[in-house]
Amino acid sequence: MIKNELPKTELRLSDFYYDLPKEMIAQTPVEPRDSSRLMLLDKHTGEIEHKIFRDIADYINPEDVLVINDTRVIPARIIGHRKYRFDKDLGRAVETDSTGPVELLLLKQRENDIWETLAGPGKRAKPGDIIDFGDGVMEAEILDVVEGGCRVVKFNVKKDADNVFAALDLLGTMPLPPYITEKLEDAERYQTVYSKTPGSAAAPTAGLHFTPELLDKIRAKGCAVVPVLLHVGLGTFRPVKEDKIADHEMHSEYIRVTEDAANEINRRRANGGRIISVGTTSCRVLESAADENGVIHPVDTDTGIFIYPGYKFKAVDALITNFHLPESTLLMLVSALSSREIIMNAYKTAVEEKYRFFSFGDAMFIH
Repeated sequence: MIKNELPKTELRLSDFYYDLPKEMIAQTPVEPRDSSRLMLLDKHTGEIEHKIFRDIADYINPEDVLVINDTRVIPARIIGHRKYRFDKDLGRAVETDSTGPVELLLLKQRENDIWETLAGPGKRAKPGDIIDFGDGVMEAEILDVVEGGCRVVKFNVKKDADNVFAALDLLGTMPLPPYITEKLEDAERYQTVYSKTPGSAAAPTAGLHFTPELLDKIRAKGCAVVPVLLHVGLGTFRPVKEDKIADHEMHSEYIRVTEDAANEINRRRANGGRIISVGTTSCRVLESAADENGVIHPVDTDTGIFIYPGYKFKAVDALITNFHLPESTLLMLVSALSSREIIMNAYKTAVEEKYRFFSFGDAMFIH
């Protein structure tokens, strides 16, 4: 687990509050992907320009490296029923005629078929209970209850699928963020065009704006496009409850940087190129994998890095990101790359200019 030494700060949660009219929360993605709006923000001066996302190619240099997160969102919400309940007196699971639904939301893969999940209702998901999904396609044995009421479960795929991911494709639905209330007609619109490795409970949304053609245009300029991996957990949406932001316990997420990726990023930077992070997820990976000299090293671990104003960036020079929730750790991260005052002013401008916010919303390029 990678963690950082937290900067000393007097900043409070209310310092990251802004008022957002509900109608500005984007409910559906725009078509085509790269037609969303783009705010250019100078991280030093706070100067703002308004563009269209496909214009991003004009602001990327040949020597730069664009770092993307190629995680893929899994249909992580599944509904089944309790087939066996654990009988304490007998010391074993016994068959039950319970017909009430049990919902699992897969959060994080621990190993092979063992996952951390959210379960509801909890009374139907106690250690020793076995939940059936899809009339025998897959079963889940509840192994343990851990922090926050999460259930550790062991899946057993019985038929019609070769593994848990294939079973989820058959049985699961996409867990859209709670602020999106409209039905998503095309599930692929909550995936990036370069998504590859299944494991996320939510999309790395800054990447949703890219099309294959736009990426080709960026590569044609000479810029490298390099993938890293972070599997997004629902901790991303967990509200900060502590008044002093430094008291917040940051969630952990799985990250990976290959040797090839590290070498290419380091080579580009050594030759004077900027490291441009696509999204806060890629940013967390890069800052977790960088040493004090800004050199990226291969990693395959969890990170609990917590970035807020006062943090000194080691690797990331510029950031493409969406507009984030008030009082969120993501808003704190983007404020650290510039300043809280510049970012909060940019958000005020975005509200005035009626930008679209959150996962399906518009983008910002902090450079």
